[in-house]
Amino acid sequence: MNQPSDKALVPFVSVDSMMRLIHSIGIDTVLTDLADYIEADFKRWELFDKTPRVASHSDVGVIELMPTSDGEAYGFKYVNGHPKNTAEGLQTVTAFGLLADVYTGYPVLLTEMTILTALRTAATSAMVAKHLAPKGATTMAMIGNGAQSEFQSLAMQAICGLTSVRLYDLDPAATAKCAANLANSGLDVVVCATPEEAIEGAQILTTCTADKQYATILTDNMVGSGVHINAIGGDCPGKTELAPGILNRSDVFVEFPPQTRVEGEIQQMPEDFEVTELWQVILGQKPGRTDAKQITLFDSVGFAIEDFSALRYIRDRIKETDFFIELDMLADPDDPRDLFGMVQRAKGQ
Repeated sequence: MNQPSDKALVPFVSVDSMMRLIHSIGIDTVLTDLADYIEADFKRWELFDKTPRVASHSDVGVIELMPTSDGEAYGFKYVNGHPKNTAEGLQTVTAFGLLADVYTGYPVLLTEMTILTALRTAATSAMVAKHLAPKGATTMAMIGNGAQSEFQSLAMQAICGLTSVRLYDLDPAATAKCAANLANSGLDVVVCATPEEAIEGAQILTTCTADKQYATILTDNMVGSGVHINAIGGDCPGKTELAPGILNRSDVFVEFPPQTRVEGEIQQMPEDFEVTELWQVILGQKPGRTDAKQITLFDSVGFAIEDFSALRYIRDRIKETDFFIELDMLADPDDPRDLFGMVQRAKGQ
């Protein structure tokens, strides 16, 4: 078994190891566990350092760093968002992350986070829906059937009891891909020709499109009362999916307002547009869904604390497994003051 030794070696979870770990645990269990870790950290919200992600924008995409700390551990994620990549046979989003010990500053985990981000995003959506969606919700419209769609559907099934998903995408091939991947999930999968058809009978509406532009995926007249909207596609400046009229009729819930006002659906709204922070709902300090006719809207942009939760989960789950390798990332001289001597002694080895 690969276990961290006394030498300063850092556990690394590769893409292959992450996939094997997921299959070893079971994807439903991973999603449920991640939701529990994320909810636990939302309950500790006030302990964390919080800052909007550090973003470097270009004409073709964005590269971001997402850091946070709870005072004992420090975590960050590197993530990109390049919608044009799909046409070039590349992933729109790739990521990796690191968890470190605040006391020593030494990293304790390095891991791929492309797959892990998809899992934590889905787990967050379902965790929030558990608090905000109509009671007894069974059906979700999944508008945008790209890389996130299966994870979102399975998380809603595992955590919220979803039984049916209605799929729509501008690209029929994306919908066919998603439907095929969900064929043995136990969900009733319905392929739809229009977004209007997809939302028929759905209590949860999830929008997840990739284009970096102001778009109107849901128009105001498409959204009736009593639904929960899970808006996860508007996640950077200049990228939205919902008509402003929907926001005006909804109770809007966000992760971290200073980030969401720049990147989320509410970037379309005035600075004083009222929102509720999710951690307050989870702690019972603010109301969530209060009546059957209410429209609740999770304006999801992804926040560093969710990645921190995912990193904590992977750190805990790889113990006593072989789902990682050890990396010699840290200089470890016998005398901490003699780094140069360590370099010199390596000559000729």
